[in-house]
Amino acid sequence: MLSRYPLLNERIHAPYKIAALVEVLAEEGIPPVASLKGSGIDVDELYSASVLTSVRQYATVCKNAMALSRDPATPFKVGSRLHLAAYGMYGYALMSCLSLRDYFRLGVKYHQLATPTLTIVWTEYPDRAVWTFPDAFISSPSRELGQFLIEQQFTQHVTHLQDVAGHSCPPVKACFSYAAPSYAGLYPKFLGCPCYFDQEQCELVYDSVILEQEPQLAHRHSAAMIQEMCDRLIGQAKTSTGASGEVYQVLMRKPGEFPSMEVVAEVLKMTSRTLRRRLEAEGTSFVAIVDDVRCSLATEYLRTTKMSTEDIAMLLGFSDAANFRRALKRWTGKGPGDFRH
Repeated sequence: MLSRYPLLNERIHAPYKIAALVEVLAEEGIPPVASLKGSGIDVDELYSASVLTSVRQYATVCKNAMALSRDPATPFKVGSRLHLAAYGMYGYALMSCLSLRDYFRLGVKYHQLATPTLTIVWTEYPDRAVWTFPDAFISSPSRELGQFLIEQQFTQHVTHLQDVAGHSCPPVKACFSYAAPSYAGLYPKFLGCPCYFDQEQCELVYDSVILEQEPQLAHRHSAAMIQEMCDRLIGQAKTSTGASGEVYQVLMRKPGEFPSMEVVAEVLKMTSRTLRRRLEAEGTSFVAIVDDVRCSLATEYLRTTKMSTEDIAMLLGFSDAANFRRALKRWTGKGPGDFRH
């Protein structure tokens, strides 16, 4: 499963990540005003319940940290401090899920609610579960910024899994696509596992045995209710921002009709090339949006109507029910019957 993202400049995230980074830097003697320089965020806004920030603003504070801090442990300390309780609905959805397998799946599904700076993919194999981080979401990051974000993100993942499981649950190993830095000894200290550099890609590997474990706060009713809230939050973001929001709105005007990108671009009074470029800048694609619309329609039809799976498949443009079931499983991890129950 692969996560998707909101716009870089869209202010839709509480400033908890920025606050954690500013706190760590303050402990190093760096004034919060200096940490926040150029971000457009005031010190007194860091803990305000009404203030929302963007991924771009967080990246600015990360760049300030790299320029001001002399401690290579800074991103690791931030990741260790970012407990799930700070993540609002996203955090509670993960803590109340019914198995660690659900935790991995939902971590990707709702990742865009968590000030995302990296692309995340989760893959389950017979003997292992793997988080992969193919690239940075920040446009054209420097090598140094990309490494800073990886260090923070990896430590954050280890912290989150421990929060959910209720006990230490370290990875089997951690792999990094770059050369070992001079402070490479910090990696196993914070991640709790062997770390390997100059690897093909950045990934965190867990033993698949843990996937059946039940989180310490697992609760069926709470999990269902909170996940529905997260779905609504993601839906609101999709239909209200940028070129991707405009495409969603065009596709939802006549549910079940799926015009080509050329037709949608014409409706939006631009060329298909311009639309493709704008969607790529927002971290998505026309195909991904069509899939999201079909998924939303599929779950709505299954939950609120008595239409047969064959009829729903036909409405959504699938050649047969089997292809629809496979797509639904890929999108949601569930079959048609799971929604109707």
